[in-house]
Amino acid sequence: MELSSSLTHFSKKLSDISFSSSLSPFPLQLYPQPSKPKNLRVLAVAVGPSQELPRNSPQRLLKELAHRKKATAPRKKVPPKRFILKPPLDDKKLTERFLNSPQLSLKQFPLLSSCLPSSKLNTADNTWIDEYLLEAKQALGYPLEKSDELGDDNPAKQFDTLLYLAFQHPSCDRTNARHVRSAHSRLWFLGQYVLELALAEFFLQRYPRESPGPMRERVFGLIGKRNLPNWIKAASLQNLIFPYDDMDKLIRKDREPPVKLWVGKLMDVLYCNTSVANIYRSVFWALFGAIYLCFGMPEVYRVLFEVFGMDPEAEDCQPRLRRQLEDVDYVSVEFEGNKLSWQDVATYKPPEDALFAHPRLFRACVPPGMHRFRGNIWDYDSKPQVMQILGYPLAVNDRIPEITEARNIELGLGLQLCFMHPSKYKFEHPRFCFERLEYVGQKIQDLVMAERLLMKHLDAPGRWLQEKHRRVLMNKFCGRYLREKYLHRFIIYSEQVQDAYENNRRLRNPATTAVQQALHGLSYTVYGKPDVRRLMFEVFDFEQIQPKSV
Repeated sequence: MELSSSLTHFSKKLSDISFSSSLSPFPLQLYPQPSKPKNLRVLAVAVGPSQELPRNSPQRLLKELAHRKKATAPRKKVPPKRFILKPPLDDKKLTERFLNSPQLSLKQFPLLSSCLPSSKLNTADNTWIDEYLLEAKQALGYPLEKSDELGDDNPAKQFDTLLYLAFQHPSCDRTNARHVRSAHSRLWFLGQYVLELALAEFFLQRYPRESPGPMRERVFGLIGKRNLPNWIKAASLQNLIFPYDDMDKLIRKDREPPVKLWVGKLMDVLYCNTSVANIYRSVFWALFGAIYLCFGMPEVYRVLFEVFGMDPEAEDCQPRLRRQLEDVDYVSVEFEGNKLSWQDVATYKPPEDALFAHPRLFRACVPPGMHRFRGNIWDYDSKPQVMQILGYPLAVNDRIPEITEARNIELGLGLQLCFMHPSKYKFEHPRFCFERLEYVGQKIQDLVMAERLLMKHLDAPGRWLQEKHRRVLMNKFCGRYLREKYLHRFIIYSEQVQDAYENNRRLRNPATTAVQQALHGLSYTVYGKPDVRRLMFEVFDFEQIQPKSV
């Protein structure tokens, strides 16, 4: 394609060209020479798109650069500063940090010491304590004096510090400090298992004939995430969790839970927003972790049922209706026609000459009718082998030799109940199986492992401990520890189930897990928590740290 235009021929002399300074649209004015004009022909050639630009052309380089920007992946986001690795502390600074930490200050109470903050409280922490702590202690029914004035041999001396940490939920401003954030998460990690064990013991003694299924539904109805905001408001603690300044910052849908509509029916059921409910739950769990560390399990019952006003007979806490098996067997005399209250459970102290560490809980889990199995084949053939593997009976200094003999007899009946599968006698005798011992054993197993992890990992946050706890106590591992000791050979099945399990080994694994947990429940009721630790970490090696035989 050619373009032609006629232009006049200009003179080459500079005197013939003049520049004007006027503000005309074309400031450059050219005056041609009055000579005879000549027609000049200009040719312009258009380059087709198929013809490439020269290799060193700037246009080509710009095009390649633009094409590369489109083809490359977007840049990754820079991680937050707290996730960027820092150089490790030298030995001197690391030693000073641990020696000055409050976690190593209490030698008499190692569990309580492990739940203290990793560094001392600063001015901002003391400001919150001075402003809100008295209101929290008044709502919970504690004296308003400072706990620091108590003696060093009293664990309640650290109550003010732990109570402050319990209210520092993940959404408040103080959680930016590492020692506050980590200590709060460690408290709620412990508190959840304290609540589960406390309510399990309470319902096992309150309903001596009930199976564990309805009890789990009762526990969920009382301390489930859906009902926690109601208990928090009943104790007037919501203003401490969300002070008025923070409540105004919340979105309305977070501040006011929405109404859930069911198809065909309008129900005034309020469901709290997930984020707010999680905050309530973490504070609730951490609060009971602090109370358990300072005052023990009786105070947990008082705060649950007196301060928060929990009612085990409330309609929304009742289990769903189901077909109940007829229970024709006797219960212990102290349970017959008597529904225990929380005061009975909290204030109960076993007599001096009691056979067991928790005698009433033992009677609630092991029915008196188990004496009919004394002298059977399992009692003579399997019980000595089981007791040898587990290290039973333990040496206990009793005043009267008859007490030791009676305890060993009851221990043997309890062991036989631990190995009694529901398929054997449950349909005729609902409580002649390991289910109730399994229920309490599962809860004490969780609490013992939680305490172990807290004392072993002083600098670990609660979420890491929670994942570690879950991985160690998985059901398949609990059954595996039992099978490694060859204790699964002594489980008592019905003939039909025994034939099915022989053909399919995996059907047997849930039963071995249940027997493992029932053994922990029996050891807790007979000898107490120290024997549960012995079984878990010395006999079955839950942490997998003992050397294995080649």
